[in-house]
Amino acid sequence: MAIAEPPVKSRVELNGINTITESERKGKASNLFWPWFGANVSVLGISYGSFILGFGISFWQATIVGIVGIVISFFFCGVIALAGKRGSAPTMILSRSMFGVRGTRVPAILSWILTVGWETALTALAVLATSTVFTRLGWGGGVGTKVIALIVVAVLIIGAGVIGFDVIMRLQVWITAITGVLTVVYIILALPHIDLSKVAALPGGSSESLIGALVFVMTGFGLGWVNAAADYSRYLPRKTRSSSVVGWTTFGASIAPIVLVVFGLLLAGSSVKLNSAIAADPIGALTTILPIWFLVPFAVVAILGLVGGAVLDIYSSGLALLSAGIRIPRYAAAAIDGVVMIIGAIYVAFFSTSFIAPFEAFLITLGVPIAAWAGIFIADVLLRRKNYAETDLYKKTGRYGDVRWLAIILIVVGTGLGWGLITNTLGVPTWLNWQGYLLGPFGFGGVKGAWAYANLGVLVSLVIGFVGTLIFSRAAVRRQEALPIEEPVKVSA
Repeated sequence: MAIAEPPVKSRVELNGINTITESERKGKASNLFWPWFGANVSVLGISYGSFILGFGISFWQATIVGIVGIVISFFFCGVIALAGKRGSAPTMILSRSMFGVRGTRVPAILSWILTVGWETALTALAVLATSTVFTRLGWGGGVGTKVIALIVVAVLIIGAGVIGFDVIMRLQVWITAITGVLTVVYIILALPHIDLSKVAALPGGSSESLIGALVFVMTGFGLGWVNAAADYSRYLPRKTRSSSVVGWTTFGASIAPIVLVVFGLLLAGSSVKLNSAIAADPIGALTTILPIWFLVPFAVVAILGLVGGAVLDIYSSGLALLSAGIRIPRYAAAAIDGVVMIIGAIYVAFFSTSFIAPFEAFLITLGVPIAAWAGIFIADVLLRRKNYAETDLYKKTGRYGDVRWLAIILIVVGTGLGWGLITNTLGVPTWLNWQGYLLGPFGFGGVKGAWAYANLGVLVSLVIGFVGTLIFSRAAVRRQEALPIEEPVKVSA
């Protein structure tokens, strides 16, 4: 199973988990700016200011944590994107070099859950934001409005995900232009609502709170994308400069969130009422400080920004589903993920009473195993000196093997220790109350101690994956790279 050469031209992308052929590799590293910027320019970034201040830290502490967490976590994406250029295959297929051909089903399933979860959250937020805008305009923001909004948003997301790469890349350019301009207008209109004296008066927080906020930022931004980072660099020519791939990915993904988060900190720090409202409706709450005439443009910028992120998620979730062993075309996998996304969005938008608590729980809980996987992948990229052997990525008897137990053990150990060192705000959802079981034995004061919400488990899991791979995989990587590379065979994926 390997390198498929798709038919000549099709409006629907026919490439799936196969390696991209030489004739299809195109573009330059700077093209990576558009999908990454478009996926992260969402006004949801403004609401993150409120989420970060929820850890009880000052504006300056939150600003430093926000910038550092965003840049570092998206730098991880840049390093993983480098593997896409070297191997011209989706992220989870390249993960086979660490986990083996069938062993990669473990992280592929985790990746699928994470990306579908993000799709669901972003779609639900778009529906809630539309409802709030329509309510303020007096057009009715009830069930009917939500249903129509869900249909429109779902069609945009699923349609782009099904059609595939080229449409997504073009769409992200338009989303970047439109949302970029309208977001600047929003910032200008919201400036009078900033009270610098109130912002400056925010009390500082403890080191435990700082670490907790840093982990939340990392999981909410870059660590939420690492499992898809190579999906958008795999079409680049092999001669593309590696430093440019890392740089453009990091820059494109980081620049908008940094601006939006800092502005969000200023807004949330200026108003207790706005800060509280964001927890229930992170996007819609931002409309309460806008003049009526800008509500429709705001709805456009909010929905397009959320769609930009969800489109990349549904594309990558489809690839993850295929990498997990489901044998269907890529576009069919994207459609299946769209159905799951709609069901989840219906629950969040129509039945859930809170957004931020379950959202944080989702990010931190899945952030632990994903952090372990990211540590493994990043270390593996740093260890490799040559391109991947394309054919062997699809052969259980090839150099990468069927199941490589070291990587799986590192994920299990990292997750086991990581879940023991995290908790969820206010114990929501209650079925995750079993987490934090190592906080007491390890001397961190238990689930009610000062370190309870620092969520050290994400960092511990990341370090275990990274260090374990650097120490124990070096010899295996050298053996893999010492073998001669066979010429790719054009067979179906």
